[in-house]
Amino acid sequence: MDPLSDVLSLLRPHNYMVRGFDVAGPWAIRVGAHEGIKCYAMVSGEGWLTVEGVTDPVRLQAGDCLLLPRGRPFVLGSDPMARPVEIETLVAQAREGVVTVLNGGGDCFGIGGWFSLAGHHAGMLLSVLPPIVHIRGDADRAALRWALEQMMQELREPRPGSHLVAQHLAHLVLVQALRLHLADGPGGGVGWLFALADPQMSAAITALHQDPARRWTLQDLADRAGMSRSSFAQKFKATVGATPMEYLTRWRMMLAGDRLENSGDPVSAIALSLGYESESAFSTAFKRVMEVSPRRYGHGRRGTLLSPGEGARPAPHAGRVPQGALAR
Repeated sequence: MDPLSDVLSLLRPHNYMVRGFDVAGPWAIRVGAHEGIKCYAMVSGEGWLTVEGVTDPVRLQAGDCLLLPRGRPFVLGSDPMARPVEIETLVAQAREGVVTVLNGGGDCFGIGGWFSLAGHHAGMLLSVLPPIVHIRGDADRAALRWALEQMMQELREPRPGSHLVAQHLAHLVLVQALRLHLADGPGGGVGWLFALADPQMSAAITALHQDPARRWTLQDLADRAGMSRSSFAQKFKATVGATPMEYLTRWRMMLAGDRLENSGDPVSAIALSLGYESESAFSTAFKRVMEVSPRRYGHGRRGTLLSPGEGARPAPHAGRVPQGALAR
């Protein structure tokens, strides 16, 4: 798979909710702090988005798509000054998967989805994204139009299986929006996601993802990128925020962490499959990157660790990525 597919497969985005909203007149909907990614699309009509901590409101037009990955409270409305209704109030008035109507509807139709990310490494993706990913170009709208129109139809005219179809379409919109954001180019950002917009860096990162167990050398990767060894090393560090070998080690540990959580494989087998000749060398690298030993990490797969005389508490790796672990 390609690196973006690798990361999304590791994080297993799971759609918890898809809901349409049909609004009219002066309207505003407030959504509080949240985990995961909120995804919204304006199918018809216009509106404004105001996100806590972002100075300027964002104008929304029909066909626009939004990703809100930082968990900040926000308001969608007809005007930035409109008095908002809390989303919980609207949700209580409608069944899951159907359209919520406000002020009789008819002026604006939108679709919202909430994606939860599995595992303990959501920061791999969320920390490299801005507070607002706004997909708004004409070509970008065209790329999303079919999925949005299908979602609108499934929500407005429910049929057997409509909710599941809407969820899968929302997943498609999420991936497509990330691809379109990536296609806009690095934009001065630093991190693995931005680096994928650079053909040379993308070639090297793709090679690492395709064969993480290989004993890669700096020259091997420079050859993949079509660059000199020194130029490649300098550009990789500047673009990704880590050296190629640091990136490789961190990606290996992410893969290892996933297997420790979701498989019964012994540590020795995981170590061998990722290119380590000994369990000891693997364990040392794992603890350096993940800040906990492989065995303790595996024991905390349910998100908690129990100590004698203590109740459940968050595992040291739960809900975050250790400092520098692909989180740039």
